[in-house]
Amino acid sequence: MKYPPKHHQDNSKSNLLEVIKTYPLATLISVKDNQPFITHLPLIYRETDGKLIGHIDIYNPQTKLLQDNNEVTIIFSGPQCYISPSIYTTTQLPTWNYVKVHLKGSVKAIENKEALKESLIKMTEFLEAPEHKYILEVDNPRMEANLEYIKLFEITIDSWEGKFKLSQDKKTIDTANAKAELIRASQESIQVFLDTIFN
Repeated sequence: MKYPPKHHQDNSKSNLLEVIKTYPLATLISVKDNQPFITHLPLIYRETDGKLIGHIDIYNPQTKLLQDNNEVTIIFSGPQCYISPSIYTTTQLPTWNYVKVHLKGSVKAIENKEALKESLIKMTEFLEAPEHKYILEVDNPRMEANLEYIKLFEITIDSWEGKFKLSQDKKTIDTANAKAELIRASQESIQVFLDTIFN
């Protein structure tokens, strides 16, 4: 049996890109000598050539692995929550619904300060959309002072995999109920969590 089941796979590139653009904070995984190196950072999809663009602190131990076409695994995480059988109109077991995008690719360091500046500006522009309340200017002195401590890299994507577990195998009304629960539970859990840790 293929895993995950076909109804929990999404091969629509437009759907996968929607996850990447909406939830750009990625989990970036490299492996050296059987030891995983993991960093959480935003990655932006560049439409012109279909590559992912990112920046990393030079003191991060994973930085040395983000070059020379080394292989990486990237995970983008969308919404997720526990689904209680109580929301269904049919008899079910408890489960967990989630949206994930798994990518594999090869990474290359870009050793060009002007390209680094341009990518920092473009990433900020993307993340500030649609209001654009802040604009990172090309002559920003704080950016200039930190360029020596930031590495630019790009990832060529070799494989795409969407894992969308959203109760697609249930009755239409139950799938709709699961969607509503995902929205409700996600919003509520964020509020409760933040109220707890910032109490």
